[in-house]
Amino acid sequence: MNLTSIPAFQDNYIWTLNNDRGDCLIVDPGEAAPVLTAMEKNQWRPAAILLTHHHHDHVGGVKELLQHFPDLVVYGPQETQDKGSNRLVAEGDKVAILGLEFSVIATPGHTLGHISYYSAPYLFCGDTLFSGGCGRLFEGTPQQMFNSFQKLNQLPGETLVCCAHEYTLSNMKFACSLLPQDTKIAGYYREIKELRAKNAVSLPVMLAFERQINVFLRTQDADLQKVIGFETPPQQEWQVFATLREKKDHF
Repeated sequence: MNLTSIPAFQDNYIWTLNNDRGDCLIVDPGEAAPVLTAMEKNQWRPAAILLTHHHHDHVGGVKELLQHFPDLVVYGPQETQDKGSNRLVAEGDKVAILGLEFSVIATPGHTLGHISYYSAPYLFCGDTLFSGGCGRLFEGTPQQMFNSFQKLNQLPGETLVCCAHEYTLSNMKFACSLLPQDTKIAGYYREIKELRAKNAVSLPVMLAFERQINVFLRTQDADLQKVIGFETPPQQEWQVFATLREKKDHF
């Protein structure tokens, strides 16, 4: 399988997976033009579309793609039914494409109906887990997003996190502001600064590495808890997550 990130808008990525025959899976096509260009250039044939949630920058290209490929199957959660989905899926469902079986994982927080798709090693997690950070809470609660993170964190360490935005630099700047003495975080922040200065892509990233540098996956860390104002361990771990998200919102 060949994994490709297609840039869209200002900082979106539309992920594609293709086999050697040119059959192609498309994830969250916010716009159609870059997908059609990549398909023509690489002589890909679309096998299916996966949608994670209803926001326009993830679904805006679906209807145009269906005009070109009217028989294309579009998988998505209930909230994408009026955005072009013709095969609704939910937690626990399996999606078979390109010889792979994707498990559908409910990951509410960014939106209430947000889902992620996992088939080892690929995790298409939309706007839930970002490298070094997490999605904004537009509809869900901090506790919902925390629980979604716990689900994703149960996946194997070699899982490739294929999130939908190039937010790594700002996320690592935030992490470094909280834990400047953390050598893993500081080193990765320097690496990402150099990478983005060349306009290079920072994704995908392995989940095992995220566990080291993503503060939203380190809510049990006593040093981190103290830095953000918890003098004693909180009653609920999600409260640490909530405080981190609030601080990031105002960073």
